[in-house]
Formats: sequence, C-alpha cells, structure tokens
Amino acid sequence: MRVAAALVLLSIAAPAAAGKPRAPTKLRVTAIDQTSVRVTWHNRSRAARPQLAWRRVGSRKRRATKVRRRRGATAFLHRGLQPGARYVYRARACRRGRCSRWSRRRRGGPLTRRMGAPAPQPAPGGGPTIGSCPIFPPGNPWNRDVSADPVDPRSNAYVASIGAGLHLHPDFGSNPAYGLPYIVVPASQPRLPVVFSQADESDPGPYPILAGAPVEAGSDRHVLALQDGACRLYELFFASFAGGSWSAYSGAVFDLRTGALRPDGWTSADAAGLPILPGLVRYDEVRAGAIRHALRFTVSATQRAYVHPATHFASDATDPNLPPMGLRLRLKSSFAIGGYSREAQVILSALKRYGMFVADNGSSWFVSGASDSRWDDAALDDLKQIPGSAFEVVQSGPLHKP
Repeated sequence: MRVAAALVLLSIAAPAAAGKPRAPTKLRVTAIDQTSVRVTWHNRSRAARPQLAWRRVGSRKRRATKVRRRRGATAFLHRGLQPGARYVYRARACRRGRCSRWSRRRRGGPLTRRMGAPAPQPAPGGGPTIGSCPIFPPGNPWNRDVSADPVDPRSNAYVASIGAGLHLHPDFGSNPAYGLPYIVVPASQPRLPVVFSQADESDPGPYPILAGAPVEAGSDRHVLALQDGACRLYELFFASFAGGSWSAYSGAVFDLRTGALRPDGWTSADAAGLPILPGLVRYDEVRAGAIRHALRFTVSATQRAYVHPATHFASDATDPNLPPMGLRLRLKSSFAIGGYSREAQVILSALKRYGMFVADNGSSWFVSGASDSRWDDAALDDLKQIPGSAFEVVQSGPLHKP
C-alpha cells in the first residue's frame, strides 16, 4: 500500500520536568510562492528542539525527509519544492530522546493558480466607522486611496534607512500584552480631571475617560477613548489613574467629524502629533474583509522634520535619508499576496491601497493593532514574511523643519 504522507517532526522542548514533552498544536501550512511554503505551529514545550519531516504526495519514497530545528522554534520556511506538487506535514516534540505524540497531518504545497483566494479588496463607500461615529471624513488623509500616487524621489533611501532587509511585524495579537486597547464611551460619560506633564502641547481636561479604562501594557501606557454621539477621540500618553483623576505626559482631543490637524509643532499621545486609534488594525475590520484607512507603524530612527498630517518631530538627527514623522509608505502593487492567510491578505490589501504612516520611534516595520483575544496569531505571523524592500514611499507634502 502506497503511503503518501509527509511528516513534519517538531521536537519542541519540554521543561526540565520528567515526562515526555507536549505535542505541538495548530500546525499550519501556508504557500509563499511557486517553490516554497511556510510551516508554523504552536510550541507548548519551549525547551525542546523541533524536528520537521515531510513527504511529497504520490512519491514512491516511503521515508520522510527530516530536519531538526533550534529550541523553541515555531516556524520553518520550506524552500525548493516541486512546483505544483502537494506535501503532507506532521509534527511532534522531542527532548533527550523522548518524543511527544504526532500532531495531526496538514497538507499544503507551493502556490498555484488554484491556491489562495483573490486578495480581498476594500468595499466601495465611505470611510471607517466605530459606533455611530465616522473615523474622519472620506477625504481625510487617513482615508485617502494613494495606490496611484507618485513615488517619492527619495523612496529607496528612506526604505534603506528603515531597513530594506528587515520584515514587517504585527505588534498586536491575542495576547493582551501586545496591541493597544481602546474603549467607546457614551456622550453622557462623566469627565475626570487630567494633569499633564507636557501641558503646553496638550488639550486640557477633563476627559470622559472612566477610572477603569484599559491602559496599554508596557512603557508607553496609552489610553484611547472614543466618545460616541459627540464623535470625539481622547488619547493619553504615559497615563495612570489615582485619587480620582488621571495623570499623563501628554494628551490630545480629535474631532472625528472634521479631522482637523493639531497645531504645527504640537505633539499628541503619539510622537508624530497624529491620532492613534484611526491607524490601528482592528479585528472587526479584518473579519469583515476590508480595512478602509491607512495604518500606523514605527521606525527605529527619524529625522528632525515632519510631513502633514503629522505635526511634530521627535529627533535631533538631520540626515535627509531618515524618514520624517508622517511619511507615508505603501506596499508595492507588484507584490503578490495570494499565498498568505486571509487575515494577512486583508491587511496587505490595505497597505497597497492606503499605506501606513510613520507615527513614532520604535522597532522598524512594527505595525500597530488593537488588542483582541480573537486574533489568530498563526495567521498574523504571515506578515513577518514581508520584507521592507516590498514597500515604497508615497510622494507627500513639504517637509516641515524647525
């Protein structure tokens, strides 16, 4: 009897405790191009070394090809596959000669015309909404289609300074430690006082942010609240609550119906003077199949300048090849996205059509999203395959320098 199964053996490290390591779960096979696939899994025994094995469907060879991965690995890029062939993968975890049971088989192969649904396209109509409020008017820069805009003459230099060889990274997922939480409050929400360290560039309180509002994990401690009915967005940076009032380094209020910019030279809860919530990847949008706005991302170094809609810089560097705050990049139209997960395709389609703004200093190519326990982390991991070289800079307005 012919066996047509390809095994992917994953020895995923078990802790030092006795017994076999736990078997990996959520095995996933994603086509990348015509000769490669990406195999991902959920690692439940971090101290072990993953082993991978596979067999081509229809091959006369009964023995699977094996590869050993580093400890704690959760992905393997399988290159050099036969175009059009199908493979079956399976996984287990091994440590010190003891192995877990095998995971369930998963079949996949290189990208073909039959694989992958067409990339979802944003539906026609108005811009994004949350509750009863528009997230800025349709013609606002955040909601403008820039897929046909000219490329900036300095595009290659900007991308090189950000890191052409680095990759996109979703800075959000099902773990609440990643991503930015936000809340929607009613127009009747009582207001609480806010004390600012950077009061001269902050919109004064009180703000309609309840005492128990979620605060972003990590050092930035952002708080985002949209006031439904009034359609105003309230955002705080480095916020904490004590004694019946909020304290924060800076804060800003945005009228979502008008989309008015901050005064030139003013910060917000973001280094660029931009709003944060309008640039987040939100689960409900991705589930619906369309993101109708630009996204927000960070870079490791910026220059002492900004481009509208940004209104603030956060650097002393004068290197003209460094990106200014508010610089807009988009995914090149020629970059094929058909082999990625559905979630990744929705996000990548938005990056082709609306692009993303440089909003803060941080890790390069980190795209911001809203915290949500419903995210499929394995699907989002597909974004980590997108290189910086796949992006180009959209020609924008003049540089504003101090």
